[in-house]
Amino acid sequence: MPEQVDGRGPGDGGGPGPGARRAGPAFGLAEVYNPSMLPTLRPGDRLLLHYGAAVRPGDVVVVRHPFRQDLLIVKRAVERRDGGWWVRGDNPRVVNDSREFGAVPDELVVARARVRLRPLGGQRSPLALASWALSAVRPLRAARSFSSLLRAR
Repeated sequence: MPEQVDGRGPGDGGGPGPGARRAGPAFGLAEVYNPSMLPTLRPGDRLLLHYGAAVRPGDVVVVRHPFRQDLLIVKRAVERRDGGWWVRGDNPRVVNDSREFGAVPDELVVARARVRLRPLGGQRSPLALASWALSAVRPLRAARSFSSLLRAR
């Protein structure tokens, strides 16, 4: 099953369509549903998205699936190739990425993920709350070493 995100961008529920320019706010939220980005992202995590942001190798991005453009997926941009961005998930056990569908055209790149927001778990003990508070909000920085490793293969 593809790594699906629920892109709840302001106004349109999922970012601009292919080839469309985004009107309105440049930021939105998405929820991660599947495990293709483990350990970086887990199902239930929310992402603060920056629509129209420049993408660099190593960035976490939300793209429209090239074969099902109504489906938003979250992946890591590995490198720019002819025809678009080569994207991969961080979880080596999930293959729903450019190895399956090739480079993603620029017009299908919806947003760059800036921040991961981890949901509060069911435990409410002081130790659990402290642990959650320390890890709940994390900026998503480009994983340069990860993208270099992928290119070397």
